[in-house]
Amino acid sequence: MDNISRRSLLSAGLGAGLVAAWPGAAVAVSTADDAGLRTDPFQLGIASGEPWPDGFVIWTRLALDPVAGDGRGGMPSRNVAVAWEVAEDASMRSVVARGVEHARIETAHSVHVELKGLRPGREYFYRFRTGKHVSVVGRTLTSPAPHETPAALAMAFASCAHYEQGYFTAYSRLAQDHPDLVLHLGDYMYEGRNVANSGKLRDHQGPETSLLQGYRQRHAQYKSDADLQAAHAIAPWLVVWDDHEVDNNWADEIPENRDAKQLNDTTERFRMRRAAAFQAYYENMPLRAMSVPAGFDMKIYRTIQWGQLANFHMMDTRQYRDDQLAGDGWKKNVAERLAEDRTITGAEQEKWLLDGFRNSTQRWDILGQQVFFAEKDRAQAPEIDDVSMDGWDGYASSRRRITQGWVDANVRNAVVLTGDVHRNWANDLKVDYRDPASPVVGSELVCTSVTSTGNGTGSTVDPVMAWNPHLKFYNDNRGYVNTRITRDAMTADFRVLDYVTTPGSPVSTKASFAIQDGVPGLVATGA
Repeated sequence: MDNISRRSLLSAGLGAGLVAAWPGAAVAVSTADDAGLRTDPFQLGIASGEPWPDGFVIWTRLALDPVAGDGRGGMPSRNVAVAWEVAEDASMRSVVARGVEHARIETAHSVHVELKGLRPGREYFYRFRTGKHVSVVGRTLTSPAPHETPAALAMAFASCAHYEQGYFTAYSRLAQDHPDLVLHLGDYMYEGRNVANSGKLRDHQGPETSLLQGYRQRHAQYKSDADLQAAHAIAPWLVVWDDHEVDNNWADEIPENRDAKQLNDTTERFRMRRAAAFQAYYENMPLRAMSVPAGFDMKIYRTIQWGQLANFHMMDTRQYRDDQLAGDGWKKNVAERLAEDRTITGAEQEKWLLDGFRNSTQRWDILGQQVFFAEKDRAQAPEIDDVSMDGWDGYASSRRRITQGWVDANVRNAVVLTGDVHRNWANDLKVDYRDPASPVVGSELVCTSVTSTGNGTGSTVDPVMAWNPHLKFYNDNRGYVNTRITRDAMTADFRVLDYVTTPGSPVSTKASFAIQDGVPGLVATGA
């Protein structure tokens, strides 16, 4: 298994002293000294997330054999005490909080610690210990106090990491760029096997995931990757799922293939599959207790405030959506997609988001969501539309209500962040894309995949841009996006890799854009 090493952490930019001895630990955490585990149980790394002004979540999951077929990670059939520490320095000498939690059998020996009582707007470091085994040290942050406007926030976002289709170098390059916050917009793992013509570079363990043990095993295989572990160790994450964490293109309680022979996904069986996927997702992500699943329901939409600088509205466009029309995929002239009652968010989430716009006092309102938001019509003839039924084009009235909502609420700067499509895009947003005089009211930044679909062509031309003038940039490389958010502007650098089919690709900036405070729309600034 790939284990994160001292060298990989140092190359991620965390600095020296990260695996120093644990001073005073014998007294502080004696209850965690009897684990009796002969090999390193921290093979899945560590993570943090959900920053708030006085704390955050820190996470680990113990595993001795991460890809064990039963999903239990080779752990003994008992709970294991795990000590944790939080400090103000990477050498872990200025400890400000410590305690002991139990890695429990029923949650796959995962540990979620919700820290409170820390200082706002600060950098912290953390680690775990059980018996003689000590984890690496991670870096995390608290968000600023609600009334404060920090000078800047370095935020990166990524999506779509298919283990079989490439190496996760993009994650280690992201870590080396040293963000203060990372958003993952879905397809963190893939439920099936690679059937692409290009062949598999690395093999998924086990069959397509449909049961709890399979989802646990798949998450553990991904978490064992050293590049992914480096990205988790560098900064707190905000995560949302898309489809592949459960099933390709699922919609609410409807699977991709109903009554399919392989998985027999009747509605009832899909509910069971969804419950298993949600349970494993929570176990493997640094999420708050508010996101603990309740059967086949799990709430992941929420707002994280970064002082008065930004709101991050993290959305769920899978769990509450209407079914895709016309059998899904790209379809021509599907009039039903314009129906007023169609929704991609569900009524409750839509109300939450619109209320968030009305209550916002922040400079930037940023939507972290999954599927293409701007209109993208593949048909050049005006009497034909050819759009994706899986993206917001398939739910046009839902998109109009959200967009009009931020306009009516006088949101100062609205920015939509998107994953899913395995290509980079940068788009201006409108309420009415068919009216050339309709003003630009926001911006969309779409990140490419970490690996999905392989190396890519490097192209920066897509023909549809000629008759979709609000689509400003396209690129077919793998990578991620870095942003810098200040009072005056939000800048975005599209960071791309030369290749993912072998490890270690260099990274470069393909294009850069700026969004000026109070001036909707994208301005190209470089590359």
